[in-house]
Amino acid sequence: MKKVRAAGYQFFIEKYELKVFPNRHRSFVSTAGTSKTVVVEGGVETTTFPPVRWPGDTVGDHLEFALKYDGTNLGILSALFSVVSATEIALWVESKPTGKYARRIWFLYEFLTGQTVPVKDVSQGNYIVLLEPDEYYTADLGKRVKRQRVVNNLLGNKEFCPVIRRTEKLISMEGINIHQQCDELLRSYPPELIRRALSYLYSKETKSSFELEHLKPSASRTERFIVSLEMATRRDFCNKEDLIGLQNRIVDERFMDSDYRNNQNYVGEMISFRDQRIHFVCPKPEDVESLMKGLLASHLSMMENAAELPAVIQAAIVAFGFVFVHPFEDGNGRIHRFLIHNILFLKNAVPEGLMFPVSAAMLKNPDLYNYALEAFSRPLLSLLKFDLDDLGKMTVKGETGNFYRYIDMTVQAETLFEFVKMIVDHELVVELDFLMDYDRARKAIQEVIDMPDQRLDLFIRLCLQNNGRLSAGKRKTHFAFLKDDELEAIEKIVQKELSSKRSLIE
Repeated sequence: MKKVRAAGYQFFIEKYELKVFPNRHRSFVSTAGTSKTVVVEGGVETTTFPPVRWPGDTVGDHLEFALKYDGTNLGILSALFSVVSATEIALWVESKPTGKYARRIWFLYEFLTGQTVPVKDVSQGNYIVLLEPDEYYTADLGKRVKRQRVVNNLLGNKEFCPVIRRTEKLISMEGINIHQQCDELLRSYPPELIRRALSYLYSKETKSSFELEHLKPSASRTERFIVSLEMATRRDFCNKEDLIGLQNRIVDERFMDSDYRNNQNYVGEMISFRDQRIHFVCPKPEDVESLMKGLLASHLSMMENAAELPAVIQAAIVAFGFVFVHPFEDGNGRIHRFLIHNILFLKNAVPEGLMFPVSAAMLKNPDLYNYALEAFSRPLLSLLKFDLDDLGKMTVKGETGNFYRYIDMTVQAETLFEFVKMIVDHELVVELDFLMDYDRARKAIQEVIDMPDQRLDLFIRLCLQNNGRLSAGKRKTHFAFLKDDELEAIEKIVQKELSSKRSLIE
């Protein structure tokens, strides 16, 4: 029976018992045979190579193999470099002073650890990119590092550095010209309808964002969030001062923060009188400041040095990065979704005069939204050790900051692209068509009986809530003035024009 040996990242994970997120690719080398096998299960691709591909027994051998076949995983490299000395890296680099994989590892060791590898600077040869642009989303204008003659084209920095792989799904979606499609859609409807639709979409997005968290805000909190969403089109909110101000506007005044949180936060649910099920453990409070500093700096860097980066990719990095850091006591989810709007506008993906009902799409497709969140939160739970006391106070053990610092956000980017595509291809059309049908219904009702606008809107809403008919109780309370023939006529109008779109008004 053939045996296999772990290679690349899997070699290090087993040898050093590294506590890391699973890499999307695992490598093994068989001890016999000549064929290569590939198995994909649970989103992880496992390749078993023939014996001739065994890389060797040194750290350098498996590092080179990992970069070649397993990709660039900053989380695993960071964990590995905490147990591998700079001297050991230096011995390998000196054996291959001009090799591109050696130079990349040399740079990443110093980048991730802050330690200097005892090797002289590379004095000649061409510069090489750190990440291959055909495999990863990268900065257009990478920074040249003379020491290794490497172009650092990462999308982040030491304090926060996500990686997004250029998958087939993302490549197929990045070619969609979102702005152009929206422009074409807008030209299909009357300008006055578009102006009214904008107000309607802001209200619906606000309601949906709160509903995703099972919240029913007061009218004043709702209005404050709508005003904030409108402001998302005018300026960049990715700075500490504006984020705190935003948090203060959208939460109950008793939970307003004046700084990032200083307590251990988590997301859970009560499953019995005494027990909780934990869904997500947030970074330790002492890590929040550096993580947020890194996240906001990476956003600025992308705005300046990654002009060609698709807007949805940057929105995924900033918005999901924010919610994974969870820097505030309350309001993190709503701000996370707000930032999607903010980045899409900053990157000119959404035309002026329009907004994407992102939260509404997420509310209609909760499994897809949860998939994006749980792709990070579920494997994270298996890596953490924590205690929860009788008062619900959590204590997280050990160093955990790098779990949130070096995230593969490919799944989150793919999911956000799916939501944006849903909105452009379907949701906006449905919403705009609904408004046209609603206008037609209102006009037809006014021809039967000329009632005030607010009373007319209430009638339509009450009918739709009761399968197209006004209940006897509601008629007695609100519409006793209607004659039987008038009621029958306007009920038929609602049934004809709007009954199939009941969910849009509720």
